[in-house]
Amino acid sequence: MSQSSSSQVPQIKSRLGAILRATSGNFLEQFDFFLFGFYAQAIAKAFFPSENETAALLNAFGVFWLGALMRPVGAVVLGAYIDRIGRRKGLIVTLSIMAIGTVVIALCPSYATIGIAAPIIVLIARLLQGFSAGVELGGVSVYLAEIATPGNRGFYTSFQSASQQVAIFVASILGFVLSESMPAATVASWGWRIPFFVGCLIIPVIFFLRRTLEETPAFLAMKKHPTASEVFASAIANWRIVVLGMMIAVLTTTTFYFVTVYTPTFGKTVLKLSTQDALLVTLLVAVTNFIWNPVGGAVSDRIGRKPVLLAIAGLSLITAYPALHWLVTNPSFGKMLAVEMMFSFYFGVYSGTMLGCLVEIVPAHVRTTCFSLAFALAAGLFGTFTPFASTWLIQQTGDKASPGYWLMCAAALGIVAALIVYRGGQTIEQRETVAA
Repeated sequence: MSQSSSSQVPQIKSRLGAILRATSGNFLEQFDFFLFGFYAQAIAKAFFPSENETAALLNAFGVFWLGALMRPVGAVVLGAYIDRIGRRKGLIVTLSIMAIGTVVIALCPSYATIGIAAPIIVLIARLLQGFSAGVELGGVSVYLAEIATPGNRGFYTSFQSASQQVAIFVASILGFVLSESMPAATVASWGWRIPFFVGCLIIPVIFFLRRTLEETPAFLAMKKHPTASEVFASAIANWRIVVLGMMIAVLTTTTFYFVTVYTPTFGKTVLKLSTQDALLVTLLVAVTNFIWNPVGGAVSDRIGRKPVLLAIAGLSLITAYPALHWLVTNPSFGKMLAVEMMFSFYFGVYSGTMLGCLVEIVPAHVRTTCFSLAFALAAGLFGTFTPFASTWLIQQTGDKASPGYWLMCAAALGIVAALIVYRGGQTIEQRETVAA
């Protein structure tokens, strides 16, 4: 797409303010996603009752995953809208849809009160959240990439993922306070809803921040914006880049959902650690995730995306299972913290690099759609499936370290995709541009 000079369009007044406004919606998304994972046992009992505790937990994680399968749909539909109408308006729409899902889950009566309608309502709420989340990450990442200063795109886009860790931190604090101030039976019965209500109270603040968001100069500079049909056609034409982008993003999504959403359940039900221990580990992971993301983005700006992606994926491939095996052999708070810190390092550095990579390999005029679709496929098919896959693997194999195989598979996909994307030192898009 041809563009006019940047001097003819309004510039971002404050990049720090723009980052805060753009990433505010990520807080709500990850706040709710983490709560669903942490209180999976309570949610399973409330909405998916079963005599078998594992079966109920699988039902809850299954609904969590089914909601994520709506991500690719949201990526295409809402991505096309954002590429056509603008980054600012699109991010307000995604926040609205996400907010509806959060309120519905917080207020939905239990199975004991309204019967089969309860799990159906929760499923619909999760589908709405998945639909919105499908483009939230892509929309925010593209926004940050388009306001980045020269040579710092990786650093800027890394704050998309870093901002999500604030939500995990706040949710962990709330969970810790609840577990300390209420009996476990009370939390399991109705106390788990309190953090969801807190999320509802935060929604108006986030709406205010999003409404004051400025449009990116890059989007305003475009002389022609593609129609929805043109966006769809271009996304299909660039399917190879989308698939490779998905493969690169898989390690980010699987590691993230393992160390945040699944870790509390893993700590309590598999390792038999206390709720407080599991929450404290998750809280500390959120802090280190926040730190490592911009570090990864900044390092990749200096030495390139390829070496960082390959180094972290390689380390994950050879250490994931041995680390978990060491942990489950004789579980303790210290060992769990050490292993989770290792995975946090992998996730943060890789994610901070991956976001910049994904923005750069997709075509600029359909950047939001292709980015969002690639990441949505990774999150929907692999990332959000991690809690379910981990629970199922342990149940089927009897090996408490078996989730490591799932993480190793993700690392292998990342290595293969990075080697293809950066073959010859150029990205696919750069090679095709030269060939054209």
